Amino acid sequence: MENIKIQKYEDLLLKNGLKRTGARLQVLDVLSNRNSATSQPYLENIIGKAIDRVTLYRILKTFEEKGIIHRILDNQGTANYAICSNSCTAHNHHDEHVHFNCNNCLKVYCLAETKIPPLKMPAGFEVYSMNLIVSGICKDCKQHTN
Repeated sequence: MENIKIQKYEDLLLKNGLKRTGARLQVLDVLSNRNSATSQPYLENIIGKAIDRVTLYRILKTFEEKGIIHRILDNQGTANYAICSNSCTAHNHHDEHVHFNCNNCLKVYCLAETKIPPLKMPAGFEVYSMNLIVSGICKDCKQHTN
């Protein structure tokens, strides 16, 4: 990892009151360098035996609770994780955007520029999260089929 990246990740951990650990830095690096959301099994594959499954699960859970990442369920029901915007916090996520699940490569993309409009909820209902998944063929897969 480059020094600039490490400093950015360390600052993010510090901002969220988390200790700097090699495992946390490694997870942040993998998630930050992907153009699609990442599943825990994929992370386990990439990271290998450097981080055990329980530690990885705890890191993902903590990052989600702190507003560092958000979770998206894909078409198979597998949880995928993506880095949140800088404006997200533990008590205020801003991931109200569309997610795209490619039926071919199975990747899940955050379409941050495609916002989910605010919902008018009935009296007494309180929204904790919203998730809109659109499925189809991503641009990379479409280019390979033409």
